Parts: sequence; C-alpha cells; structure tokens
Amino acid sequence: MQGFAIHAFDPPGDSVALRAEIRAFLAEHQPKGSAASRANCWQVADPEFSRALGKAGWLGFTWPTQYGGHGRHLLERYIVVEELLAAGAPVAAHWIGDRQTGPLILRYGTEEQRERYLPAMARGESFACIGLSEPGAGSDLASVRTSARRTREGWRINGQKVWTSGAHHAHTMLALVRTQEGSERNAGLSQLLVDLDTPGITIRPIIDLAGVHHFNEVFFDDVLVPEGALVGAEGNGWAQVTAELAIERSGPERYLSSHALLVALIDHLGPNADPAARALVGRATADLWTLRQMSMSVTAKLAHGEDPVVEAAIVKDLGNAYEQELPRAVQDAIALDLLDGSELSNVLHLLLLTSPSFSLRGGTKEILRGIAARGLGLR
Repeated sequence: MQGFAIHAFDPPGDSVALRAEIRAFLAEHQPKGSAASRANCWQVADPEFSRALGKAGWLGFTWPTQYGGHGRHLLERYIVVEELLAAGAPVAAHWIGDRQTGPLILRYGTEEQRERYLPAMARGESFACIGLSEPGAGSDLASVRTSARRTREGWRINGQKVWTSGAHHAHTMLALVRTQEGSERNAGLSQLLVDLDTPGITIRPIIDLAGVHHFNEVFFDDVLVPEGALVGAEGNGWAQVTAELAIERSGPERYLSSHALLVALIDHLGPNADPAARALVGRATADLWTLRQMSMSVTAKLAHGEDPVVEAAIVKDLGNAYEQELPRAVQDAIALDLLDGSELSNVLHLLLLTSPSFSLRGGTKEILRGIAARGLGLR
C-alpha cells in the first residue's frame, strides 16, 4: 500500500532572490486590473504579457538552452509559477505549452519537433492547447473516438474535441487520437501535434456561465497532418498522456485559483474583523499552506524522476475542494451585496459562478479518487 510520500522541496540557488526578481518583473509588466481579473488567472490570456515573460526569460525555464530554454531547475520553475499565480498574472496564453506540451515534446518528441516548436514557445510567441475530452468521453479519456489514419500523404484526422481550453488563441494542439482502427479503451491511442491553421479545422467558442470564453469545441474534417506529427511511439498515447496529467494535476494552480478572493477578503475585513471572520481567514490560510506543502512535495518527486500519479491526484482533489469551498464559506460568513461593485463582491460573484467547474478540468473527483484508491491498494 502506498501513502502520500513527502519529498523535501529544496531548490538550488537563492530562492529569496529568485522571488524578488520575478516580483520586480511583475511590478513592471503585469497589467493593472481588478481582483476579479486576477482570479482563476491561469485561464486569463494576455498574449502581450506572455511575450514579455518570454523575452525576459521566464518561459521554458527548465528546458535546454539549445531549444530556447534556460536550463533551470524544476523547483525553481515552481517558485516562478507560484509567484505568477499568487499575483494573479494573466498566464493562460502560454500556460499549456510551458506546463505540458513543451515538456512532453522534450521527453517524447523528435529532434525536428523540438527544434520547430520549443524555441517559439519559450519566446512566448507560440501557444499550445491539448485535445483530450470529447462528447461522450469527458474524464473517461479511454473512450476517445477521434481517429487518425495513416495515408501516403500523412495522417487523416476526423472527429471532435470539446472543452478545449485556449484553442482560440493557440497555434498548435497536442491531440489524443485513435490511430489503430477497431481498438478499444486505452489501446491504440497516439498523440499528434496539429497546427491549428490546417485546412479542415473549425474552432467554436463555448461561453461559460460568467460570460467568459476560454473553452472551445474543435472539429476535424478530414484534416491532413504530416507523418512527422506523431509524438512518441504509435499506440503509446495513453502512457504519454497519463504522465502529462501528473504534471497538470499537482501544480500551484490547484490551490491558487481562488487566491484573489482570500486576498480581497483580508483587505475588506481590515484589522478589526469580528471573531467569525478571523476564524474563516485562519482556516483558509491553514488549508492553503497545507496544500502548498503537498504540491511542493509532488513537484520535488517529479524533480527526482519519480512518477507521483497518486499524490498528484490527491493534490488536485483536495485543492479543488478548497477552491470551491472558499467562495461558499465567504458568502456564508460575510454580509455582502454581490452587486455593490466592491472588489470583494466582484471576485466572489465570479468564483461562485465559475468554481463549480474547477473539479472538471484535469479529471473529475470520481476519476481522481479512483486513481488514489488503486494506488493505496483499496480497489
């Protein structure tokens, strides 16, 4: 039976100086905005800000310098990302490429793919999205039906992806597709790099309850991509995407999506808050700190080359619960008119509408708890 293993978070170099450096960058470059604009900021896109990050050397932080990266340690990157999210910086444009697609190309891609895609991602000039969920195959990725058939010209793709974050501003999709005809479940799946300006691709917006566009549905109508679009070995897509999701599920975004609300709450209460409000702030801060230690431990395990699938699932599940409970707890504890125009009411209003979706992205709680149960020997 495997429990939640704790690994020491011990980045090299001067962590204090690194935090001061990224904070100085943010003070100069971060767009000024309301508390609501800083909430859930890893789904708020600002391509100009992403290009500024790339120019300053904050993207591709751990990648080899030969591909436009900066050769820094994974734990140093965690510090940079944590500072960006705590400040509510609009990082969505580059987020997927920097967090997932770039590292996956480094691990599984060809030399040609690395040279083509990574330098532009590191400069903040090329953005990526991931094509996973489909109608009828949400968190059950083994039910993916989008097909890619090898032809003399390359791969022909037909199908549909849905809930694709950032596809409307992305240049490339890393798509999970079924390359073996007649295969079922997690067999016969592969990953392809698809340039989104390829003929036959249609991207349609999905507007959420708050009126925000960050989701999309993407249609593939006999789309032709070259033979070299295949990432890794044909049929190895399931193993590759599983490793990719461990990165997605365990980062600081899993406990900082609602952080702007906690900051706005503290500012709103001031030094003379009543005991119940102080208790709420204390509980929220303690939970935040605990989740932070767990998330840093998972990243430390990744840095040691280990596979923290169970721990990553636990961090995401507990982090989502925290991010969804905080808006409800604030609403219950503070007498507030959600339409009064204050910073606190605006960010609370936004998160009450959007936080229920937080437990859908990257795997539902049922999927995550199943992963944890198997890892703990309970099923």
